Amino acid sequence: MSILSIQSHVAFGHVGNAAAVFPLQLMGHEVWPIHTVQFSNHTGYGAWTGQVFDAAIIGELLRGISERGALPGCRAVLSGYMGSAATIKQVAQAVATVRAANPGALYCCDPVMGDVGRGVFVQPGIPELMIATAVPLADIVTPNQFELEMITGRRVASLADAIAAARAVIAMGPKVVVVTSLVTPDAPADEIRVLAVTPDAAWTVTTPLLSFPIPLNGAGDALSALFLGHTLKGATVPEALSITVSGLFQLFLDTHAAGTRELRLVSTGPRLLAPETRFPARPAA
Repeated sequence: MSILSIQSHVAFGHVGNAAAVFPLQLMGHEVWPIHTVQFSNHTGYGAWTGQVFDAAIIGELLRGISERGALPGCRAVLSGYMGSAATIKQVAQAVATVRAANPGALYCCDPVMGDVGRGVFVQPGIPELMIATAVPLADIVTPNQFELEMITGRRVASLADAIAAARAVIAMGPKVVVVTSLVTPDAPADEIRVLAVTPDAAWTVTTPLLSFPIPLNGAGDALSALFLGHTLKGATVPEALSITVSGLFQLFLDTHAAGTRELRLVSTGPRLLAPETRFPARPAA
């Protein structure tokens, strides 16, 4: 199965396509990565080298893929960080182009806009266009708690709030909403949840909350890739949620043990798909 992944990329470390492509390949998926930027490292370090690519390169590269006759075999589009309004528009066009060649192709959108503690970290105007353009096109949306609140204008202070907000996103067009990094007062302080919501059901997976001196980058990129990859392999929503979060927790454990601020993606390797501990998805509503 071929997946078009449009994201940022770094030479050192694992964020964007550098976090998403490897897990998908481990599952046996062919991945066509289109990089929106090429940086030396993620920007959390405060310094980096490299460049942002012109958004038009997305359409240019997709046209080349199309000329090879490959687009009918594309099963999904995955998008992450979009650094400009022009990039969002190009991704939306790419989704339309892929769906024209394969009407059954899925679009998984990680609506990267901000996070708790950091606030909005994208350019002005991007959140509005992301919400108006990318989110409604998606089959699967994977916001964190902060982004869920941005998309819906709702405060999320409980699991019930999160489910209601996710259903508001579903009303915009998506079929599945996966809410990451869900931490609310109605849950133990040493736990963290990931929530998956469909029009008629909801499930959560709860894991211990590991403490890192510096917050990890790229975890959301890996989660979106894993969930999409398992979905394309035929997993149900609760099955995909369970194995995805369990694999991600294994990655966190390995990274924590190594004492690094970069995800230990390669050394964790196959354990992303067969983690030591399997956390079940439990019905939430």
